[in-house]
Amino acid sequence: MSRLSASARRAQLLQTAAELFSRRGYARATTAELAKSAGVTEPIIYRHFASKRDLFIALIEQAGEETLAMWKRHLRGASDPAERLTRLLGDNPMVADEGRDAYRVVLQAITVSDDKVIHEAIQRHFAALHEFLTQEIERAQQSHRVTSRIDASLIAWLLIDVGLGYGVLSALGVEGHGVSDQGQHVRDVVARILVGPGKNSTRKGG
Repeated sequence: MSRLSASARRAQLLQTAAELFSRRGYARATTAELAKSAGVTEPIIYRHFASKRDLFIALIEQAGEETLAMWKRHLRGASDPAERLTRLLGDNPMVADEGRDAYRVVLQAITVSDDKVIHEAIQRHFAALHEFLTQEIERAQQSHRVTSRIDASLIAWLLIDVGLGYGVLSALGVEGHGVSDQGQHVRDVVARILVGPGKNSTRKGG
């Protein structure tokens, strides 16, 4: 068994858990399976996480942190509010290579029944994403690049709703969704509605 620092081991366990939960599901996956996949013993897991649920919640929190970090990274160098929004429209973490497994875990968390603690973690997750998007939309409205007739908070929820829907259909392997016969993508339509023609993103990500 390789020796890792506490932070490195925790990160390894989270990565392994994301892959395991996305493949097996939260309810069916066991800490014994996680330990085997990670090449550790179960007591090692419990040194870092009090329970499987705590590990699951840590994955939800990590997904949110990584999404915000990805968005901030992709916005570097973009000062125009309309361009910033257009970049964000192409940064759907649910279908990006770096976030796909974690967001399949998030989708599972949404459907976990009667677990108040997990539901609260989901609420915090989307509240943080919503706050970030709302601030970007407000900036674009103040610069008259996006209509102020619709509340920025509501537009932010619209973007989250569209992104979730696209991500769910992608996870289900639904062919042809989100793209017209002419090759226009749903994100292009949203970008045109928000910031007008000529601002559509070419970044992949749904």
